[in-house]
Amino acid sequence: MSEAQFEPLWVFGYGSLIWNPGFPVAQTAHARLIGWRRSFCMSSIHHRGTPEAPGLVLALDQAENAHCDGVAFRVTDGHESATLEYLRERELVSSAYLETRQTVHLSAGGTLENVLTFVIDPDHCQYRGNLDLEAQAQIIARAVGGRGPNDEYLINTAEHLHQIGVPDAELSWLQSRVAEIKAEIKPS
Repeated sequence: MSEAQFEPLWVFGYGSLIWNPGFPVAQTAHARLIGWRRSFCMSSIHHRGTPEAPGLVLALDQAENAHCDGVAFRVTDGHESATLEYLRERELVSSAYLETRQTVHLSAGGTLENVLTFVIDPDHCQYRGNLDLEAQAQIIARAVGGRGPNDEYLINTAEHLHQIGVPDAELSWLQSRVAEIKAEIKPS
């Protein structure tokens, strides 16, 4: 498919893209992706963990009757090619994400088609969709990777979702639980 088919280029953000898109943004809109849920279901061996002690990062996990509220970003005209290159380098570092095009529903009404959306590959070895919230909290509280502590990623995402009026009950619970765990493991 040629890049021209996707102009203007829209990108769906549900995790770190919300607070760190890394590309020039011309417009944002609250959006909902149907059939997918935001979940700490991907082991992070590059950014928020290591191969020896993986962390967890958010991914879109396909689920019946699910939805994920996030942000649709319209890339500034003329930056489509550079943005695609940047996002592929950032998101496809280990091939655990799949690059897809999705339809999102705008909270203001209407839909956007062909929105660039990175989702988890459930067949990839980094897929961790079987972890309950407590197991996720234990990992997030301890993991550190090339971009810093795993809990910073959780905190930034939860706080930015709250700021834009898109609360996520699971992330709020995880944020509280991770803080408790970190307080327990702090050296005296």
